Amino acid sequence: MTLAKHIVLIDDETDVVEAVSEMLELEGFSVSCFTDPNAGLKSLKPNCQSVVLCDVRMPKIDGLSLLGLIQHRVANVPVLLMSGHGDIPMAIEAMKLGAFDFLEKPLNTGLLTEKLNLALTQSQQNQSTLIQSDKSIEHEIESVIIGQSKSMDAVRQQVLALAHTGVDTIINGETGTGKEVIARSLHQFSPRKMKPFVAINCGGMTQSIIESELFGHEAGSFTSANKLRIGKIEQANGGTLFLDEIESMPISVQIKLLRVIQERVIERVGGNELIPVDIVVVAATKADLVAMSESGEFRADLFYRLNIASVSLPALRQRKEDIQMLFRHFVVQAGLKYKTRPSTIYPEQIQQLSRHQWPGNVRELRNVAERFLLGIIGDGFNLNSPSGEPSAEDFAFEAQMEHYERNVLTEALIVTAGNINKVSSKLNIPRKTLYRKMKKHQLDKENFKT
Repeated sequence: MTLAKHIVLIDDETDVVEAVSEMLELEGFSVSCFTDPNAGLKSLKPNCQSVVLCDVRMPKIDGLSLLGLIQHRVANVPVLLMSGHGDIPMAIEAMKLGAFDFLEKPLNTGLLTEKLNLALTQSQQNQSTLIQSDKSIEHEIESVIIGQSKSMDAVRQQVLALAHTGVDTIINGETGTGKEVIARSLHQFSPRKMKPFVAINCGGMTQSIIESELFGHEAGSFTSANKLRIGKIEQANGGTLFLDEIESMPISVQIKLLRVIQERVIERVGGNELIPVDIVVVAATKADLVAMSESGEFRADLFYRLNIASVSLPALRQRKEDIQMLFRHFVVQAGLKYKTRPSTIYPEQIQQLSRHQWPGNVRELRNVAERFLLGIIGDGFNLNSPSGEPSAEDFAFEAQMEHYERNVLTEALIVTAGNINKVSSKLNIPRKTLYRKMKKHQLDKENFKT
């Protein structure tokens, strides 16, 4: 079967199907025939480059209804309708609703072939545009959610899938894993991206403050309320509301938030008017909300209402293969921020980064990158620069060759996570020679394992 010339033929009359399919096959098309419209509909797969040729008048389903179902299932597949003379008004209406064209029975072979070829060309162009769009989006998200590990690739795919659904989502992860980056990505790659993204940290706020922040208040509703205040939920109307550290939200506020999520309406503090809001709620937590729900520290009904979908972020120590890429990214960002040229990153320093356990996760790595760029020593882990300035001996040919050899070995060990067989294969040197050179340069494979 040649996919580029594939026609899905749907007609409830067996003799018509047989005659038309024979005609099309003689003209070089491959044809899948269906007398049941539902079976024909189910045969259409996402990203297919087929064209549908179907009758308008069928007992189980009419052409207009089938057109709508096809558009919902595979939006970019062209649909040509066949109609008797009495069904032309219906066919014209179908064209207004997005049908590619219609042909009157009895069919003219030349005209039918011409129309189908035009439709196939459009189908291929539509598919090419979709592929380019998908690749563009994938490239764009890789510059936002950074990492080459399988776990982060899975996170990127999950974010793209969830962004189009508009469902409320919980993001789980340790402090510093990048939960707000994921929340912003869910907004950025959604149809709401031109609408507001409003973030609020629920930690460290009293009940009265967070209630006013979320819901707003009417003028005079309490002593210091001199004028009307629009709350964060109302500000996010049409867009995304991000609730960070939601586990810190007081129970009484959780009850009011649950109503907002269920009914999509708010009531300002001190007010009586119900204000409709169109929002997607993204919540982030470093706590185990299931355990908190069971112990009564967090409302179970709110948890289950928010947890329609969830994204779990791995700790940085669980994806050490991403450390080098992230560190270089943060150093470049810091260089732009402080208008300073990035320093050379030595293999020994990459080893230091890989050995560290990163309790502060990506946030800690960013801080280390900024301190490295600025050449300052801060609290916690510090990336020590190579000791001493280069001497004249360091520029000698043999010294430079030794340094180059050490760099090559180090890079290969980093890429392979200390796997000697892979390093031996990658560098095309025997294992015995590899071990000898590693011993000479004091390189331990254990230091490179992730």
